[in-house]
Amino acid sequence: MDLSFSSCQLAEQAFILEKFGTERYSQELAAMVQLSVTPEVSLADSPVKICASGLAPAQLVTLHASLTDERGVKYTARAFYRANQNGEVDVAEASALGGNYTGVWSMGLFYTLKAEKMFHRLLKRDVTGSPFYVQISLFNSTVIVPLPTHEPLATSTVERWYAAPGVERIPIKSGRVRGALFLPPGSGPFPGLIDLFGGAGGLIEFRAGLLASKGFAVLALAFFAYDDLPQTLEVIDLEYFEEACRLLLKNPKVRGPGLGIIGLSKGAEIALAMSTFLKEVVASVCINGPTILSTPLHFHDVSIPGASYSSEKIRINEMGLASVYYCLEHFLDKKYEVSTIPVEKAQGHVLFVVGEADQSFNSRVFAEAALARAKKHGKNHCSLLFYPGAGHLIEPPGSPVCFAYPLRFSPLPIQWGGEVKPHAKAQEHSWNEILNFFKFHLGPFQNSSL
Repeated sequence: MDLSFSSCQLAEQAFILEKFGTERYSQELAAMVQLSVTPEVSLADSPVKICASGLAPAQLVTLHASLTDERGVKYTARAFYRANQNGEVDVAEASALGGNYTGVWSMGLFYTLKAEKMFHRLLKRDVTGSPFYVQISLFNSTVIVPLPTHEPLATSTVERWYAAPGVERIPIKSGRVRGALFLPPGSGPFPGLIDLFGGAGGLIEFRAGLLASKGFAVLALAFFAYDDLPQTLEVIDLEYFEEACRLLLKNPKVRGPGLGIIGLSKGAEIALAMSTFLKEVVASVCINGPTILSTPLHFHDVSIPGASYSSEKIRINEMGLASVYYCLEHFLDKKYEVSTIPVEKAQGHVLFVVGEADQSFNSRVFAEAALARAKKHGKNHCSLLFYPGAGHLIEPPGSPVCFAYPLRFSPLPIQWGGEVKPHAKAQEHSWNEILNFFKFHLGPFQNSSL
């Protein structure tokens, strides 16, 4: 929710700024204003430092961020600050007075970027070819929406990349497997990962690019609605995912004998199933997914029925957003035991990452049920990270929080949930934990120039 000044505060600040403009804020002083955003080129999961100097003491200013994605959708964020007695604003130390957030938040302008069009998700598509360009502008006074007549005191543009220099992207179309392989620079061999997303379908690559930038060989794997794959997911054919594992392990730059899997939402459900049935999988990260199959699964002579959604439990709020949260609550009934993924059979380790404000699934309850099941069978290979206030789409750091977004199966945008600051903190903390989890279970990196 945007926070703004009261009319009295705005009138007071306008008076002060008018006074500064006529008596103290000369053209010479304005020319001394500097805006520093560093580093100017960085990976999208890295923090940046924003500082302004050369301002008048106590001057009120607006920091404004803007980005245009590859489909031409513009995203913006703003925050109001008051310069200190030295005429400086250091976003890592100064408290935002209003705008898209308040308080001290060094990356607030990035996390609160909002699309000018409703219900869009900021998603990098060309991972290796180009960055997102984020323009940071410094304006005098409070600027809600910059107009052509608003001349910024200073601007700086930063590049936010989703793949480090030297990361190679290789399109994959081998046998039935479709996706994109990201390899770090160097001879390797590198620990291997398979990256899965969820109900959006298609091929989503930005997380794979970032993971490859950390030293992993990552296969971003499509499993429906991409190329010649089925347009809908009617069944989880685990033999397809087995084929993908074996294909990845055959690459000379990929170190075996085991792989890691990371999945979000439907991808988390599949990641847990892969960890359970595929010997190639030794470490899995499951982010906000059910632990009971909602889609039938087949794997050689194994068949597990899917538990059907209760579509009559879909709720629509006053904004026309759909919530499927209650459609799956009946899954925990004992009659759906037959559809539960037998996590106790997994030979590797499983890390569940859940947001407690997830409006898609009751992810923590599902994860805790899986941990209890494993413990009941004498297994301690599962662990849980839970984040109060975090929503469904827990992504790498620096990604703006997406509260609602349409999926192909729904005529209405789906609520994903989350509160801005807790969700952002969850992304930062979980990303480090995920990287450490894979490093621990897949072993150290070798022969990488990263």
